[in-house]
Amino acid sequence: MPRSVEDPITSNRANVDATLNVLVAARDAGVRRVVYAGSSSAYGNSATLPKVETMPTAPLSPYALQKLVGEQYCQMFTRLYGLETVTIRYFNVFGPRQDPSSPYSGVISVFISALCQGRAPTIYGDGEQTRDFTYVANVVDGVLRACQARDASGETINVATAGRISLNQLFEVVRDLVGVDARPSYADVRAGDVRDSQADIGKARRLLGYERDRELRRRPQANRGLVPDLIAHRCLMRRGP
Repeated sequence: MPRSVEDPITSNRANVDATLNVLVAARDAGVRRVVYAGSSSAYGNSATLPKVETMPTAPLSPYALQKLVGEQYCQMFTRLYGLETVTIRYFNVFGPRQDPSSPYSGVISVFISALCQGRAPTIYGDGEQTRDFTYVANVVDGVLRACQARDASGETINVATAGRISLNQLFEVVRDLVGVDARPSYADVRAGDVRDSQADIGKARRLLGYERDRELRRRPQANRGLVPDLIAHRCLMRRGP
């Protein structure tokens, strides 16, 4: 998202032009269905939680707007050309092997990497903003279901956990599991960031038969089957054998 604020033209090529190219190629090749990776950023800063697919969209950044345009292109290709499309709106996906140095990496990998090196990570804003952190396996399950779901063509569907946790709570979870004594540093809110995000997954349950498998929780002990593997992977990479 920050990269799109700095360079909206290049971001538009990657998110809008490239999506249109994929849709045209799929149409011309006779592809039956395209599943598009949408974004929860399309909802913007609406105070209503959880986010339901029928809510008005209000993108705050070029990235959010571009992802929304991609959704609209998908729906138009379904109506105009008969190409089946399904948009899955992602909510803060995390999982193994995320590169914390990448501008596209999520905050969880950034927190883990910093704490494994004994550094204080930076939180933008007061840390009370909330996110529906979604483990990558949940997203994969939703996408695979969207490939085959009979009544999903032309639809936009949230795939997430329907929960939320603040960045301050997330920091405490990761810090306690890493086992270090550290505090985050705080910086100004980044332009285009939304305040709160939480998905309603009723439509995914209804159309895809989707159910969340694993959920990030506020209590460190409740995450012992989810976050520790990520921490171990990142800390071993940093510390070496």
